Amino acid sequence: MIRRRLLTSAMGLGVSLSLVVLPMTAAQAWEARVEGMKNHWERVVTEQPEGERADGLKALAGQAERLVEEHPDAAVPLVWQGIIEASWARERSGLGALSSAKSARAALERAVELDPQGHNGSAYVTLGALYDRVPGGLIGFGDSETAERMFQQALAIRPDGIDVNFYYAAFLKEEGRLDEAREHARRAVEGQARPSRTASDEALRDEARELLTSL
Repeated sequence: MIRRRLLTSAMGLGVSLSLVVLPMTAAQAWEARVEGMKNHWERVVTEQPEGERADGLKALAGQAERLVEEHPDAAVPLVWQGIIEASWARERSGLGALSSAKSARAALERAVELDPQGHNGSAYVTLGALYDRVPGGLIGFGDSETAERMFQQALAIRPDGIDVNFYYAAFLKEEGRLDEAREHARRAVEGQARPSRTASDEALRDEARELLTSL
């Protein structure tokens, strides 16, 4: 009888523990997939020349879309879907580029609804770049005022970020605000690369150096 009670208790404990562990395991599973996509994305954008990245980014965009479908209320997969789609948009042309840009914007706007910090500002940086670079008017959604607002939100979250300062500097140069552009390009050059994004941040630092010499 005692043995039966102990066995029953152990079985009950096992069920209880499984209820605790399973959700954590599911979360860890999508986090691992995001990490894999991030690492693959960094290799594509830092090791392959422009014009040769489309196939890799297309495959990553498909992976990101499937992950978001499986976890629609998780902000981080949405942020990475937005980053990947925005990168793919730069490799495409015409309506294909606009389609990817719109997909990126939708994912990122949903992400900041779920996480107002936008994954430590990354969502706002990419939104700023999209609103800066996509055509406006009847065809696209580009808008300089919205772009600046997105960059300012990213700066409020991560003022020393290499990425936000570089993209904001490029935006300011286009706007003819050269003194401000120089300041943010300098901040990008002097910024600290994120441990999780070292390769892409260092690539942007190099671009910031080139931008600074042109100002």
